[in-house]
Amino acid sequence: MEKVKVIIMGAAGRDFHNFNTYFRTRPEYEVVAFTATQIPNIEGRLYPPVLAGEFYPQGIPIYPESELPELIKKLSAQRVVFAYSDVQHEYVMHKASLVMAKGADFWLMGPDSTMIKSTKTVISVCAVRTGSGKSQTTRRVVKILREKGKRVVSIRHPMPYGNLAEQAVQRYATYEDLNKYKCTIEEREEYEPHIDLGAIIYAGVDYEAILREAEKEADVIIWDGGNNDFPFYYADLQIVVADPLRAGHEVSYHPGETNFRMADVIVINKEDSAEPVNVEEIRKHAQEINPDAIIVDAASPVFVENGEIIKGKRVVVVEDGPTLTHGGMNYGAGYVAAKKWGAKEIVSPLPYALGSIKATYEKYNQTKDVLPAMGYSDTQIKELEETINSIPADVVVIGTPIDLRRVMKLNKPAVRVRYELQEIGNPTLEQIITDKFGG
Repeated sequence: MEKVKVIIMGAAGRDFHNFNTYFRTRPEYEVVAFTATQIPNIEGRLYPPVLAGEFYPQGIPIYPESELPELIKKLSAQRVVFAYSDVQHEYVMHKASLVMAKGADFWLMGPDSTMIKSTKTVISVCAVRTGSGKSQTTRRVVKILREKGKRVVSIRHPMPYGNLAEQAVQRYATYEDLNKYKCTIEEREEYEPHIDLGAIIYAGVDYEAILREAEKEADVIIWDGGNNDFPFYYADLQIVVADPLRAGHEVSYHPGETNFRMADVIVINKEDSAEPVNVEEIRKHAQEINPDAIIVDAASPVFVENGEIIKGKRVVVVEDGPTLTHGGMNYGAGYVAAKKWGAKEIVSPLPYALGSIKATYEKYNQTKDVLPAMGYSDTQIKELEETINSIPADVVVIGTPIDLRRVMKLNKPAVRVRYELQEIGNPTLEQIITDKFGG
C-alpha cells in the first residue's frame, strides 16, 4: 500500500502532539516534514528518531513555514495538517487555500483524534485567546483542590524550544529545575508561578509519557492549556476563559471558538477593566452557541510589590511576551499598574529596542508603549536586558509572571506586578468544583 505523505504545520506544540498520538504508529502515513512559525528559531531542527518512532529512523526535518508551497511539491505531499493556534478563522482559510492551490488536502484534527484518556480526574483550563487569564485561573483551581486535601499536578501545554529529545518529559518543582532544563523566559513565565505555590507542573513533548508520570503522584490532573489550544487530554470538567477586552474573539479565532463551544464553565475575566457592553457580548455569544455552560464572572485585580516607588516616576513597562505578540494586545497588567500607581510617564521602549527586540516591534506593530519580554534564547535575553538598561527611566515595572531579575541584571530599581483571579458573585469555581466532584 502506498503511504499518504503528510506535512504538519505547527509551532512546536500541537504539531508534535498530533504526530505522536495519530501518525507515529500508523504505517499508512508518512510524515515527511514539519513546518514551524509563531515562535523564533524553532525551525531548522529535527524531530528526533527517539521520539519519532520505528518508522522514522532518520527523524523528521522541521522547516520554516514560508517554504510550505515548495515543500508540498518537492516532497510530493498529499495532505497538510494545520496544527497551531491563536489565529483568526480567516487566517486558517488563507492557509487552506494556499495548500489546496498546490493540490494537497488541508486537514484540521479534532479532539477525538488527538486526546488521551487519563486514569485520574482531569480538569482542563483553556482560553479563547492568549492573555485571557488562563494561567491565573489554573492557579485558582490548584489552590481550591489543595485546600480540599487533593494531590494536584498540573501539565502545561508544550513549549519545547530546545533539544527535543531531552525535553520529552519535564518535571518542575523547584527553581533549580528551571535552570536544569535551560528554560526560556516564556517557559519560566508559565512554570515559575506554580513553583511559587509549592506546586508541581509537567511539560515536554511526549504527552502520553508525561501523563503517565504525573498520574503516579496526583489525585487530580490539571491541564494548563496554552495559546488558546484545546486540551490534549479528555477532561472531566472543561473551564474556558474569555476576554472582554477582546470581545468577539471567542467566535472568530481558531481554535478558541472550539474551546468556547466545548466549555462546561466559561469564565468571563477582566470585568474590572472591561466595558459592560463587551462583557454582555460574550455572555450573548455563550447563550447562542453554548447555552449549557455555567458562566463565572471574574476580575483580574493587580497587586504591586513596593508600588509606592512608581508614583511620580518615569517608568518602563515590561509585559508578558506572547500576550503582546501573537496575542495581539497592546498592553497588559504592567501598564495598568503603572497608571494606577501614578507613574509620571511611561517611556516608550521602541526607540531603544535592539536586535531581535527591534524586529519584534516591526512584526507586531500594535505594541509601542510597553516592552514584550521576549527571551527565546540566551542572545535574545541579553538583547532584552540591554534594551531595558538603555531606556531613560527611573523604574522598571515588571508585568510578566516571573521576576526578570532572576535571568538578567537591571541597572534601575524594579517592581513586580502580580494578578490573580477573583470571582464576582456566584457561582464561584469552588462551588462548581465541589458540586461536580464533592468536598
